[in-house]
Amino acid sequence: MKYVLVTGGVVSGLGKGVTASSIGLLLQACGLRVTSIKIDPYLNTDAGTMSPFEHGEVFVLDDGGEVDLDLGNYERFLDSTLTRDNNLTTGKIYQSVIDKERKGDYLGRTVQVVPHITDAIQEWIERVANVPVDGKEGPPDVCVIELGGTIGDIESMPFIEALGQFSYKVGPGNFCLVHVSLVPVLSVVGEQKTKPTQHSVRELRSLGLTPNILACRSTKALEENVKTKLSQFCHVPEENIVTLYDVPNIWHVPLLLRDQKAHGAILKELNLLGKAVEADVTEWTERTKIYDSLQDPVRIAMVGKYTGLTDSYLSVLKALLHASVACHKKLVVEWVAASDLEEITAHETPDVHKAAWDLLKGADGILVPGGFGDRGVQGKILATKYARENQVPFLGICLGMQLAVVEFARSILGYKDANSTEFEPETSSPCVIFMPEGSTTHMGGTMRLGSRRTHFQVPDCKSAKLYGNAKYVDERHRHRYEVNPDMISEIENAGLSFVGKDGTGRRMEIVELQNHPYFVGVQFHPEFKSRPGKPSALFLGLIAAASGCLEAVLQASGKINKVLINGMANGTAMGKFYQNGNVYSNGNGLHH
Repeated sequence: MKYVLVTGGVVSGLGKGVTASSIGLLLQACGLRVTSIKIDPYLNTDAGTMSPFEHGEVFVLDDGGEVDLDLGNYERFLDSTLTRDNNLTTGKIYQSVIDKERKGDYLGRTVQVVPHITDAIQEWIERVANVPVDGKEGPPDVCVIELGGTIGDIESMPFIEALGQFSYKVGPGNFCLVHVSLVPVLSVVGEQKTKPTQHSVRELRSLGLTPNILACRSTKALEENVKTKLSQFCHVPEENIVTLYDVPNIWHVPLLLRDQKAHGAILKELNLLGKAVEADVTEWTERTKIYDSLQDPVRIAMVGKYTGLTDSYLSVLKALLHASVACHKKLVVEWVAASDLEEITAHETPDVHKAAWDLLKGADGILVPGGFGDRGVQGKILATKYARENQVPFLGICLGMQLAVVEFARSILGYKDANSTEFEPETSSPCVIFMPEGSTTHMGGTMRLGSRRTHFQVPDCKSAKLYGNAKYVDERHRHRYEVNPDMISEIENAGLSFVGKDGTGRRMEIVELQNHPYFVGVQFHPEFKSRPGKPSALFLGLIAAASGCLEAVLQASGKINKVLINGMANGTAMGKFYQNGNVYSNGNGLHH
Protein backbone atom coordinates (compact mmCIF):
# COMPACT_ATOMS: atom_id res chain seq x y z
CA MET A 1 0.00 0.00 0.00
CA LYS A 2 1.19 3.49 -0.91
CA TYR A 3 0.19 6.64 0.98
CA VAL A 4 -0.10 10.29 -0.05
CA LEU A 5 -0.52 12.73 2.83
CA VAL A 6 -1.88 16.22 2.11
CA THR A 7 -1.26 18.85 4.80
CA GLY A 8 -1.88 22.60 4.91
CA GLY A 9 0.09 25.52 6.25
CA VAL A 10 -0.10 29.28 6.95
CA VAL A 11 -3.91 29.63 6.85
CA SER A 12 -6.97 27.41 6.60
CA GLY A 13 -9.23 27.32 3.57
CA LEU A 14 -6.44 26.89 0.99
CA GLY A 15 -8.20 24.03 -0.76
CA LYS A 16 -6.54 20.94 0.71
CA GLY A 17 -9.69 18.93 0.03
CA VAL A 18 -9.82 19.87 -3.65
CA THR A 19 -6.05 19.27 -3.92
CA ALA A 20 -6.38 15.80 -2.35
CA SER A 21 -9.33 14.98 -4.63
CA SER A 22 -7.43 16.18 -7.69
CA ILE A 23 -4.37 14.09 -6.78
CA GLY A 24 -6.62 11.07 -6.39
CA LEU A 25 -8.25 11.73 -9.77
CA LEU A 26 -4.86 12.00 -11.50
CA LEU A 27 -3.61 8.78 -9.91
CA GLN A 28 -6.84 7.10 -11.02
CA ALA A 29 -6.24 8.45 -14.54
CA CYS A 30 -2.84 6.70 -14.39
CA GLY A 31 -4.60 3.36 -13.95
CA LEU A 32 -4.26 3.10 -10.17
CA ARG A 33 -6.98 2.25 -7.67
CA VAL A 34 -7.38 5.02 -5.09
CA THR A 35 -9.09 5.43 -1.73
CA SER A 36 -9.28 8.48 0.55
CA ILE A 37 -9.19 9.30 4.26
CA LYS A 38 -10.03 12.66 5.82
CA ILE A 39 -8.64 13.39 9.28
CA ASP A 40 -10.58 16.01 11.25
CA PRO A 41 -8.85 16.91 14.53
CA TYR A 42 -12.01 18.15 16.27
CA LEU A 43 -13.38 16.30 19.30
CA ASN A 44 -16.79 15.62 17.75
CA THR A 45 -17.34 11.97 16.91
CA ASP A 46 -18.67 13.06 13.53
CA ALA A 47 -20.04 16.12 11.76
CA GLY A 48 -23.70 15.22 12.39
CA THR A 49 -24.39 17.73 15.17
CA MET A 50 -22.45 20.65 13.69
CA SER A 51 -24.18 23.77 12.42
CA PRO A 52 -23.75 24.47 8.69
CA PHE A 53 -22.61 27.96 9.72
CA GLU A 54 -19.81 26.35 11.71
CA HIS A 55 -18.54 23.72 9.31
CA GLY A 56 -20.48 23.80 6.04
CA GLU A 57 -22.84 21.02 5.01
CA VAL A 58 -22.96 17.60 6.60
CA PHE A 59 -22.27 15.04 3.86
CA VAL A 60 -24.09 11.71 4.22
CA LEU A 61 -22.62 8.40 3.03
CA ASP A 62 -24.30 5.15 1.97
CA ASP A 63 -23.66 3.56 5.37
CA GLY A 64 -25.26 6.51 7.18
CA GLY A 65 -22.00 8.20 8.14
CA GLU A 66 -22.38 11.96 8.72
CA VAL A 67 -19.04 13.33 7.62
CA ASP A 68 -17.04 16.36 6.54
CA LEU A 69 -17.95 17.91 3.19
CA ASP A 70 -14.48 17.08 1.82
CA LEU A 71 -15.58 13.45 1.56
CA GLY A 72 -18.21 14.69 -0.86
CA ASN A 73 -15.43 16.11 -3.01
CA TYR A 74 -13.61 12.77 -2.88
CA GLU A 75 -16.70 10.86 -3.96
CA ARG A 76 -17.51 13.30 -6.77
CA PHE A 77 -13.96 13.46 -8.17
CA LEU A 78 -13.17 9.74 -7.80
CA ASP A 79 -16.70 8.37 -8.33
CA SER A 80 -16.20 6.21 -5.25
CA THR A 81 -18.42 5.09 -2.36
CA LEU A 82 -16.78 5.84 0.99
CA THR A 83 -17.76 4.76 4.50
CA ARG A 84 -17.93 6.50 7.86
CA ASP A 85 -14.50 5.04 8.69
CA ASN A 86 -12.96 7.12 5.89
CA ASN A 87 -13.54 10.15 8.12
CA LEU A 88 -11.26 9.95 11.17
CA THR A 89 -11.82 12.38 14.05
CA THR A 90 -10.18 12.93 17.42
CA GLY A 91 -13.52 11.98 18.99
CA LYS A 92 -13.55 8.57 17.27
CA ILE A 93 -9.94 7.81 18.23
CA TYR A 94 -10.28 8.80 21.87
CA GLN A 95 -13.60 6.96 22.12
CA SER A 96 -12.07 3.75 20.74
CA VAL A 97 -9.06 3.98 23.08
CA ILE A 98 -11.20 4.72 26.15
CA ASP A 99 -13.54 1.83 25.27
CA LYS A 100 -10.52 -0.49 25.13
CA GLU A 101 -9.26 0.83 28.46
CA ARG A 102 -12.65 0.21 30.08
CA LYS A 103 -12.64 -3.37 28.78
CA GLY A 104 -9.16 -3.92 30.21
CA ASP A 105 -7.40 -4.34 26.87
CA TYR A 106 -4.36 -2.41 28.08
CA LEU A 107 -3.80 -4.79 31.02
CA GLY A 108 -3.43 -2.13 33.69
CA ARG A 109 -0.93 0.03 31.82
CA THR A 110 -1.07 3.83 31.94
CA VAL A 111 -2.93 4.90 28.80
CA GLN A 112 -1.19 7.84 27.13
CA VAL A 113 -1.33 9.92 23.94
CA VAL A 114 1.95 8.29 22.94
CA PRO A 115 1.89 5.39 22.25
CA HIS A 116 -1.79 4.44 22.65
CA ILE A 117 -3.54 7.28 20.79
CA THR A 118 -0.86 7.46 18.09
CA ASP A 119 -0.92 3.66 17.64
CA ALA A 120 -4.71 3.73 17.34
CA ILE A 121 -4.46 6.39 14.60
CA GLN A 122 -1.95 4.33 12.62
CA GLU A 123 -3.99 1.14 13.00
CA TRP A 124 -7.14 2.96 11.81
CA ILE A 125 -5.36 4.34 8.72
CA GLU A 126 -3.89 0.95 7.78
CA ARG A 127 -7.22 -0.82 8.23
CA VAL A 128 -9.32 1.66 6.26
CA ALA A 129 -6.72 2.12 3.50
CA ASN A 130 -7.06 -1.54 2.53
CA VAL A 131 -10.84 -1.40 2.06
CA PRO A 132 -11.85 -1.01 -1.62
CA VAL A 133 -14.20 1.91 -2.41
CA ASP A 134 -14.58 1.43 -6.18
CA GLY A 135 -16.76 -1.66 -6.18
CA LYS A 136 -13.88 -3.98 -7.14
CA GLU A 137 -12.25 -6.78 -5.21
CA GLY A 138 -8.89 -6.43 -3.47
CA PRO A 139 -7.17 -3.49 -1.75
CA PRO A 140 -6.54 -0.16 -3.51
CA ASP A 141 -3.08 0.83 -4.73
CA VAL A 142 -2.90 4.28 -3.12
CA CYS A 143 -4.56 5.94 -0.14
CA VAL A 144 -4.77 9.75 -0.20
CA ILE A 145 -4.93 11.13 3.36
CA GLU A 146 -5.95 14.71 4.06
CA LEU A 147 -5.05 16.17 7.45
CA GLY A 148 -7.56 18.87 8.33
CA GLY A 149 -6.60 22.14 9.95
CA THR A 150 -3.27 23.93 9.73
CA ILE A 151 0.19 22.75 10.74
CA GLY A 152 0.87 24.05 14.22
CA ASP A 153 -2.68 23.62 15.55
CA ILE A 154 -2.62 22.13 19.06
CA GLU A 155 -5.53 19.79 18.34
CA SER A 156 -3.77 18.08 15.42
CA MET A 157 -0.52 17.31 17.29
CA PRO A 158 -1.34 13.63 18.05
CA PHE A 159 -2.08 13.08 14.35
CA ILE A 160 1.16 14.77 13.29
CA GLU A 161 3.12 12.56 15.69
CA ALA A 162 1.26 9.45 14.51
CA LEU A 163 1.83 10.30 10.83
CA GLY A 164 5.53 10.94 11.50
CA GLN A 165 5.82 7.49 13.04
CA PHE A 166 3.73 6.04 10.22
CA SER A 167 5.95 7.48 7.48
CA TYR A 168 8.97 5.86 9.15
CA LYS A 169 7.06 2.60 9.61
CA VAL A 170 5.98 2.20 5.97
CA GLY A 171 9.39 3.37 4.76
CA PRO A 172 10.74 5.37 1.81
CA GLY A 173 8.97 4.75 -1.50
CA ASN A 174 5.62 4.13 0.23
CA PHE A 175 4.87 7.59 1.65
CA CYS A 176 4.64 10.96 -0.12
CA LEU A 177 3.85 14.21 1.68
CA VAL A 178 2.23 17.04 -0.29
CA HIS A 179 2.20 20.32 1.65
CA VAL A 180 -0.30 22.95 0.52
CA SER A 181 0.85 26.43 1.51
CA LEU A 182 0.20 30.07 0.72
CA VAL A 183 2.46 32.35 -1.31
CA PRO A 184 0.77 35.73 -0.91
CA VAL A 185 1.24 38.73 -3.17
CA LEU A 186 1.29 41.99 -1.26
CA SER A 187 -0.53 44.66 -3.22
CA VAL A 188 1.91 47.33 -2.06
CA VAL A 189 4.96 45.72 -3.68
CA GLY A 190 3.35 43.20 -6.06
CA GLU A 191 5.90 40.56 -5.12
CA GLN A 192 5.27 36.90 -4.28
CA LYS A 193 6.39 36.38 -0.68
CA THR A 194 7.89 33.01 0.30
CA LYS A 195 8.45 33.59 4.01
CA PRO A 196 5.06 32.20 5.20
CA THR A 197 5.71 28.93 3.33
CA GLN A 198 9.28 28.77 4.63
CA HIS A 199 8.06 29.05 8.21
CA SER A 200 5.27 26.53 7.61
CA VAL A 201 7.70 23.95 6.19
CA ARG A 202 10.17 24.61 9.01
CA GLU A 203 7.45 23.87 11.57
CA LEU A 204 6.39 20.76 9.67
CA ARG A 205 9.97 19.48 9.65
CA SER A 206 10.39 20.24 13.35
CA LEU A 207 7.37 17.98 13.98
CA GLY A 208 8.99 15.05 12.20
CA LEU A 209 7.48 15.32 8.71
CA THR A 210 9.38 16.32 5.57
CA PRO A 211 7.42 17.48 2.51
CA ASN A 212 8.21 15.80 -0.80
CA ILE A 213 6.06 18.16 -2.86
CA LEU A 214 5.00 21.76 -2.30
CA ALA A 215 1.65 22.90 -3.71
CA CYS A 216 1.66 26.67 -3.46
CA ARG A 217 -1.59 28.63 -3.53
CA SER A 218 -1.22 32.02 -5.16
CA THR A 219 -3.13 34.42 -7.37
CA LYS A 220 -0.85 33.65 -10.33
CA ALA A 221 1.79 31.11 -11.34
CA LEU A 222 4.99 31.12 -9.28
CA GLU A 223 7.91 32.99 -10.83
CA GLU A 224 11.06 30.94 -11.42
CA ASN A 225 13.13 32.87 -8.90
CA VAL A 226 10.42 32.26 -6.29
CA LYS A 227 10.54 28.52 -7.00
CA THR A 228 14.32 28.57 -6.67
CA LYS A 229 14.09 30.34 -3.34
CA LEU A 230 11.46 27.93 -2.01
CA SER A 231 13.53 24.95 -3.16
CA GLN A 232 16.62 26.32 -1.41
CA PHE A 233 14.97 27.07 1.93
CA CYS A 234 12.42 24.23 2.04
CA HIS A 235 14.71 21.46 0.74
CA VAL A 236 12.28 20.46 -2.01
CA PRO A 237 13.43 20.00 -5.65
CA GLU A 238 12.19 22.72 -8.00
CA GLU A 239 10.42 20.17 -10.18
CA ASN A 240 8.42 19.14 -7.09
CA ILE A 241 7.09 22.65 -6.49
CA VAL A 242 3.75 23.30 -8.20
CA THR A 243 1.48 26.34 -8.27
CA LEU A 244 -2.21 26.16 -7.50
CA TYR A 245 -3.06 29.57 -8.86
CA ASP A 246 -6.58 30.96 -9.12
CA VAL A 247 -8.70 29.23 -11.78
CA PRO A 248 -12.32 29.79 -12.96
CA ASN A 249 -13.58 26.63 -11.21
CA ILE A 250 -12.25 23.62 -9.31
CA TRP A 251 -12.54 21.31 -12.34
CA HIS A 252 -9.36 22.99 -13.58
CA VAL A 253 -7.29 21.91 -10.55
CA PRO A 254 -6.54 18.32 -11.72
CA LEU A 255 -5.54 19.74 -15.12
CA LEU A 256 -3.35 22.33 -13.41
CA LEU A 257 -1.54 19.58 -11.50
CA ARG A 258 -1.30 17.42 -14.63
CA ASP A 259 0.24 20.26 -16.67
CA GLN A 260 2.91 20.73 -13.99
CA LYS A 261 3.56 16.95 -13.87
CA ALA A 262 2.63 16.73 -10.19
CA HIS A 263 1.40 13.16 -10.71
CA GLY A 264 4.79 12.22 -12.13
CA ALA A 265 6.53 13.55 -9.03
CA ILE A 266 4.14 11.61 -6.76
CA LEU A 267 4.55 8.40 -8.77
CA LYS A 268 8.33 8.79 -8.57
CA GLU A 269 8.25 9.25 -4.80
CA LEU A 270 6.05 6.16 -4.46
CA ASN A 271 8.07 4.00 -6.88
CA LEU A 272 4.99 3.56 -9.09
CA LEU A 273 6.37 4.80 -12.41
CA GLY A 274 6.63 1.21 -13.65
CA LYS A 275 3.04 0.33 -12.72
CA ALA A 276 1.25 3.52 -13.77
CA VAL A 277 0.17 4.35 -17.33
CA GLU A 278 0.07 7.77 -19.00
CA ALA A 279 -2.57 9.91 -17.31
CA ASP A 280 -5.75 9.96 -19.42
CA VAL A 281 -7.93 12.90 -18.42
CA THR A 282 -9.56 13.37 -21.83
CA GLU A 283 -13.13 13.16 -20.53
CA TRP A 284 -12.41 15.48 -17.63
CA THR A 285 -10.72 18.00 -19.96
CA GLU A 286 -13.62 17.97 -22.42
CA ARG A 287 -16.17 18.37 -19.66
CA THR A 288 -14.22 21.32 -18.25
CA LYS A 289 -14.13 22.94 -21.70
CA ILE A 290 -17.91 22.57 -22.00
CA TYR A 291 -18.34 24.10 -18.54
CA ASP A 292 -16.15 27.07 -19.47
CA SER A 293 -17.95 27.68 -22.77
CA LEU A 294 -21.54 27.74 -21.48
CA GLN A 295 -23.41 30.96 -22.27
CA ASP A 296 -27.16 30.30 -22.17
CA PRO A 297 -28.27 30.84 -18.54
CA VAL A 298 -30.74 28.88 -16.47
CA ARG A 299 -31.78 30.64 -13.26
CA ILE A 300 -32.58 28.56 -10.19
CA ALA A 301 -33.89 30.23 -7.03
CA MET A 302 -32.41 28.54 -3.97
CA VAL A 303 -34.84 29.26 -1.13
CA GLY A 304 -32.99 28.41 2.05
CA LYS A 305 -32.00 29.31 5.56
CA TYR A 306 -28.20 29.38 5.25
CA THR A 307 -27.93 31.51 2.10
CA GLY A 308 -25.08 33.55 3.58
CA LEU A 309 -22.73 30.54 3.42
CA THR A 310 -22.69 28.61 0.15
CA ASP A 311 -20.79 25.67 1.72
CA SER A 312 -24.00 24.93 3.64
CA TYR A 313 -25.53 23.71 0.37
CA LEU A 314 -22.35 22.54 -1.36
CA SER A 315 -23.65 19.20 -2.65
CA VAL A 316 -26.90 20.79 -3.85
CA LEU A 317 -24.90 23.38 -5.78
CA LYS A 318 -22.67 20.69 -7.28
CA ALA A 319 -25.70 18.60 -8.31
CA LEU A 320 -27.26 21.65 -9.99
CA LEU A 321 -23.96 22.29 -11.76
CA HIS A 322 -23.63 18.69 -12.99
CA ALA A 323 -27.17 18.80 -14.39
CA SER A 324 -26.75 22.22 -16.02
CA VAL A 325 -23.51 21.18 -17.74
CA ALA A 326 -25.26 18.05 -19.02
CA CYS A 327 -28.02 20.28 -20.43
CA HIS A 328 -25.46 22.77 -21.78
CA LYS A 329 -26.82 25.61 -19.69
CA LYS A 330 -24.90 28.14 -17.62
CA LEU A 331 -26.09 27.80 -14.04
CA VAL A 332 -27.12 31.00 -12.26
CA VAL A 333 -28.16 30.46 -8.64
CA GLU A 334 -30.33 33.18 -7.17
CA TRP A 335 -29.96 33.03 -3.40
CA VAL A 336 -33.26 33.81 -1.67
CA ALA A 337 -33.30 33.94 2.12
CA ALA A 338 -36.58 32.20 3.00
CA SER A 339 -37.37 34.61 5.83
CA ASP A 340 -37.18 37.55 3.39
CA LEU A 341 -40.28 36.23 1.61
CA GLU A 342 -42.42 36.36 4.75
CA GLU A 343 -45.00 39.03 5.59
CA ILE A 344 -43.14 40.20 8.68
CA THR A 345 -40.22 41.23 6.45
CA ALA A 346 -42.63 43.19 4.23
CA HIS A 347 -43.52 45.32 7.26
CA GLU A 348 -40.02 45.66 8.72
CA THR A 349 -37.86 45.95 5.56
CA PRO A 350 -40.10 46.23 2.49
CA ASP A 351 -37.18 46.72 0.09
CA VAL A 352 -35.62 43.42 1.16
CA HIS A 353 -38.99 41.69 0.84
CA LYS A 354 -39.56 43.06 -2.67
CA ALA A 355 -36.03 42.15 -3.80
CA ALA A 356 -36.49 38.55 -2.57
CA TRP A 357 -39.80 38.15 -4.42
CA ASP A 358 -38.34 39.71 -7.57
CA LEU A 359 -35.56 37.11 -7.53
CA LEU A 360 -38.05 34.29 -6.99
CA LYS A 361 -40.36 35.46 -9.76
CA GLY A 362 -37.46 35.93 -12.19
CA ALA A 363 -36.20 32.36 -11.77
CA ASP A 364 -36.70 29.54 -14.28
CA GLY A 365 -36.92 26.99 -11.47
CA ILE A 366 -37.24 26.87 -7.67
CA LEU A 367 -35.38 24.59 -5.26
CA VAL A 368 -36.19 24.28 -1.56
CA PRO A 369 -33.38 22.29 0.13
CA GLY A 370 -33.34 20.47 3.44
CA GLY A 371 -32.80 22.12 6.81
CA PHE A 372 -33.65 22.12 10.49
CA GLY A 373 -35.41 24.62 12.75
CA ASP A 374 -38.41 26.86 12.18
CA ARG A 375 -36.67 29.99 10.89
CA GLY A 376 -37.76 30.73 7.34
CA VAL A 377 -40.30 27.88 7.18
CA GLN A 378 -43.19 30.17 6.25
CA GLY A 379 -41.07 31.72 3.48
CA LYS A 380 -40.32 28.26 2.07
CA ILE A 381 -44.03 27.46 2.10
CA LEU A 382 -44.77 30.70 0.21
CA ALA A 383 -42.11 29.88 -2.38
CA THR A 384 -43.58 26.38 -2.78
CA LYS A 385 -47.07 27.83 -3.23
CA TYR A 386 -45.80 30.24 -5.86
CA ALA A 387 -44.16 27.38 -7.80
CA ARG A 388 -47.30 25.25 -7.60
CA GLU A 389 -49.73 27.97 -8.65
CA ASN A 390 -47.57 29.47 -11.39
CA GLN A 391 -46.38 26.25 -13.04
CA VAL A 392 -42.73 26.97 -12.17
CA PRO A 393 -40.46 23.88 -12.09
CA PHE A 394 -39.92 22.91 -8.45
CA LEU A 395 -37.77 20.47 -6.51
CA GLY A 396 -38.17 20.07 -2.75
CA ILE A 397 -35.59 18.06 -0.82
CA CYS A 398 -36.24 16.53 2.63
CA LEU A 399 -37.80 19.45 4.54
CA GLY A 400 -38.63 20.99 1.15
CA MET A 401 -40.75 17.93 0.31
CA GLN A 402 -42.44 17.97 3.73
CA LEU A 403 -43.34 21.65 3.37
CA ALA A 404 -44.77 21.00 -0.10
CA VAL A 405 -47.19 18.57 1.57
CA VAL A 406 -47.98 21.12 4.30
CA GLU A 407 -48.64 23.86 1.72
CA PHE A 408 -50.90 21.55 -0.30
CA ALA A 409 -52.88 20.61 2.80
CA ARG A 410 -53.35 24.27 3.70
CA SER A 411 -54.20 25.59 0.24
CA ILE A 412 -56.06 22.70 -1.39
CA LEU A 413 -57.47 20.63 1.49
CA GLY A 414 -58.32 23.73 3.51
CA TYR A 415 -56.48 22.73 6.69
CA LYS A 416 -55.39 26.22 7.69
CA ASP A 417 -53.40 24.96 10.67
CA ALA A 418 -51.69 22.13 8.76
CA ASN A 419 -48.08 21.87 9.88
CA SER A 420 -45.20 19.64 10.88
CA THR A 421 -45.03 18.62 14.52
CA GLU A 422 -41.39 19.75 14.34
CA PHE A 423 -42.66 23.35 14.30
CA GLU A 424 -46.12 23.03 15.90
CA PRO A 425 -46.31 19.98 18.19
CA GLU A 426 -49.98 20.59 19.04
CA THR A 427 -51.31 21.17 15.52
CA SER A 428 -54.69 19.56 14.84
CA SER A 429 -53.62 18.73 11.26
CA PRO A 430 -50.19 17.07 11.57
CA CYS A 431 -49.08 16.51 7.96
CA VAL A 432 -45.53 15.68 9.06
CA ILE A 433 -44.79 13.71 12.23
CA PHE A 434 -41.81 12.50 14.26
CA MET A 435 -40.71 9.02 13.19
CA PRO A 436 -41.53 6.34 15.79
CA GLU A 437 -37.96 4.97 15.86
CA GLY A 438 -36.36 8.40 16.43
CA SER A 439 -34.71 9.45 19.68
CA THR A 440 -35.99 12.47 21.59
CA THR A 441 -33.01 12.56 23.97
CA HIS A 442 -29.93 12.09 21.75
CA MET A 443 -29.17 14.18 18.67
CA GLY A 444 -26.04 12.57 17.19
CA GLY A 445 -26.51 9.65 14.80
CA THR A 446 -30.18 9.07 15.72
CA MET A 447 -31.85 10.12 12.48
CA ARG A 448 -32.89 7.86 9.61
CA LEU A 449 -29.55 7.88 7.86
CA GLY A 450 -27.85 6.45 4.80
CA SER A 451 -28.93 4.58 1.70
CA ARG A 452 -32.53 3.36 1.71
CA ARG A 453 -34.61 1.85 -1.09
CA THR A 454 -37.54 3.68 -2.65
CA HIS A 455 -40.05 1.69 -4.70
CA PHE A 456 -41.93 3.48 -7.48
CA GLN A 457 -45.71 3.14 -7.18
CA VAL A 458 -46.57 4.80 -10.51
CA PRO A 459 -44.47 3.40 -13.39
CA ASP A 460 -45.06 6.32 -15.77
CA CYS A 461 -44.41 9.15 -13.31
CA LYS A 462 -41.73 11.73 -14.16
CA SER A 463 -39.40 10.55 -11.39
CA ALA A 464 -39.43 6.92 -12.53
CA LYS A 465 -38.77 7.98 -16.12
CA LEU A 466 -35.87 10.18 -15.02
CA TYR A 467 -34.38 7.18 -13.23
CA GLY A 468 -34.53 5.20 -16.49
CA ASN A 469 -37.88 3.52 -15.77
CA ALA A 470 -36.38 1.78 -12.75
CA LYS A 471 -38.68 -0.10 -10.38
CA TYR A 472 -36.78 1.16 -7.38
CA VAL A 473 -33.89 3.45 -6.52
CA ASP A 474 -31.41 3.63 -3.62
CA GLU A 475 -30.76 7.13 -2.28
CA ARG A 476 -29.31 8.61 0.89
CA HIS A 477 -31.46 9.94 3.74
CA ARG A 478 -31.06 12.22 6.75
CA HIS A 479 -34.29 13.02 8.59
CA ARG A 480 -36.26 12.63 11.83
CA TYR A 481 -39.71 13.52 10.54
CA GLU A 482 -41.90 11.93 7.86
CA VAL A 483 -45.18 12.57 6.09
CA ASN A 484 -48.09 11.40 8.24
CA PRO A 485 -49.26 8.09 6.68
CA ASP A 486 -52.80 8.64 8.03
CA MET A 487 -53.29 11.62 5.70
CA ILE A 488 -51.97 10.02 2.50
CA SER A 489 -55.25 8.94 0.90
CA GLU A 490 -56.89 12.33 1.42
CA ILE A 491 -53.89 14.17 -0.01
CA GLU A 492 -53.63 11.83 -3.01
CA ASN A 493 -57.36 12.14 -3.78
CA ALA A 494 -56.83 15.90 -4.05
CA GLY A 495 -54.11 15.50 -6.71
CA LEU A 496 -50.75 15.24 -4.94
CA SER A 497 -49.37 11.77 -5.71
CA PHE A 498 -46.92 9.84 -3.58
CA VAL A 499 -45.21 8.04 -6.45
CA GLY A 500 -42.36 6.60 -4.37
CA LYS A 501 -42.57 4.76 -1.03
CA ASP A 502 -40.31 2.62 1.11
CA GLY A 503 -40.58 -1.17 1.32
CA THR A 504 -43.35 -1.05 3.93
CA GLY A 505 -45.49 1.27 1.83
CA ARG A 506 -46.09 3.54 4.84
CA ARG A 507 -43.12 5.88 4.51
CA MET A 508 -43.48 8.47 1.75
CA GLU A 509 -40.35 9.07 -0.35
CA ILE A 510 -41.33 10.88 -3.57
CA VAL A 511 -44.26 13.21 -4.23
CA GLU A 512 -45.37 14.63 -7.58
CA LEU A 513 -48.10 17.10 -8.46
CA GLN A 514 -50.37 16.15 -11.33
CA ASN A 515 -50.89 18.63 -14.17
CA HIS A 516 -47.68 20.54 -13.44
CA PRO A 517 -44.58 20.81 -15.67
CA TYR A 518 -42.28 19.60 -12.88
CA PHE A 519 -43.28 19.62 -9.22
CA VAL A 520 -41.29 16.97 -7.35
CA GLY A 521 -40.52 16.54 -3.67
CA VAL A 522 -38.25 13.85 -2.22
CA GLN A 523 -37.62 12.75 1.34
CA PHE A 524 -34.09 11.65 0.47
CA HIS A 525 -31.07 13.72 -0.62
CA PRO A 526 -30.32 12.97 -4.31
CA GLU A 527 -27.52 15.54 -4.35
CA PHE A 528 -25.17 13.24 -2.40
CA LYS A 529 -24.86 10.76 -5.29
CA SER A 530 -24.53 13.26 -8.15
CA ARG A 531 -21.26 13.12 -10.10
CA PRO A 532 -19.72 15.47 -12.70
CA GLY A 533 -20.22 12.90 -15.47
CA LYS A 534 -23.40 11.37 -14.01
CA PRO A 535 -25.80 14.05 -12.77
CA SER A 536 -28.58 13.20 -10.34
CA ALA A 537 -31.76 12.25 -12.19
CA LEU A 538 -34.05 14.59 -10.27
CA PHE A 539 -31.69 17.58 -10.53
CA LEU A 540 -31.43 16.88 -14.24
CA GLY A 541 -35.23 16.93 -14.37
CA LEU A 542 -35.33 20.32 -12.65
CA ILE A 543 -32.74 21.88 -14.95
CA ALA A 544 -34.32 20.32 -18.04
CA ALA A 545 -37.76 21.58 -17.04
CA ALA A 546 -36.37 25.04 -16.28
CA SER A 547 -34.64 25.00 -19.68
CA GLY A 548 -37.69 23.85 -21.59
CA CYS A 549 -36.30 20.46 -22.65
CA LEU A 550 -37.85 18.10 -20.08
CA GLU A 551 -40.02 16.29 -22.61
CA ALA A 552 -36.97 15.34 -24.68
CA VAL A 553 -35.30 13.92 -21.59
CA LEU A 554 -38.41 12.01 -20.48
CA GLN A 555 -39.03 10.55 -23.94
CA ALA A 556 -35.42 9.45 -24.24
CA SER A 557 -35.26 7.89 -20.79
CA GLY A 558 -38.45 5.98 -21.45
CA LYS A 559 -36.78 3.77 -24.06
CA ILE A 560 -34.75 0.64 -23.41
CA ASN A 561 -31.03 0.87 -22.59
CA LYS A 562 -29.24 3.80 -24.21
CA VAL A 563 -30.97 6.42 -26.27
CA LEU A 564 -29.39 9.26 -28.18
CA ILE A 565 -30.62 12.73 -27.32
CA ASN A 566 -29.83 15.36 -29.89
CA GLY A 567 -29.90 19.10 -29.49
CA MET A 568 -30.93 19.47 -25.85
CA ALA A 569 -29.53 22.98 -25.68
CA ASN A 570 -29.47 25.80 -28.19
CA GLY A 571 -30.43 23.43 -30.97
CA THR A 572 -26.93 21.93 -30.98
CA ALA A 573 -26.61 18.21 -31.69
CA MET A 574 -24.54 17.15 -28.70
CA GLY A 575 -24.58 13.32 -28.92
CA LYS A 576 -25.68 12.55 -25.38
CA PHE A 577 -26.81 9.23 -24.00
CA TYR A 578 -29.30 8.73 -21.21
CA GLN A 579 -29.18 5.61 -19.08
CA ASN A 580 -30.27 4.63 -15.56
CA GLY A 581 -31.06 8.20 -14.61
CA ASN A 582 -27.67 9.56 -15.70
CA VAL A 583 -26.60 11.52 -18.76
CA TYR A 584 -23.66 10.09 -20.71
CA SER A 585 -21.83 11.31 -23.78
CA ASN A 586 -20.14 9.84 -26.83
CA GLY A 587 -17.00 11.90 -27.02
CA ASN A 588 -18.13 15.11 -25.36
CA GLY A 589 -16.52 14.55 -22.01
CA LEU A 590 -19.23 12.77 -20.02
CA HIS A 591 -18.97 9.17 -18.82
CA HIS A 592 -20.01 6.31 -21.08
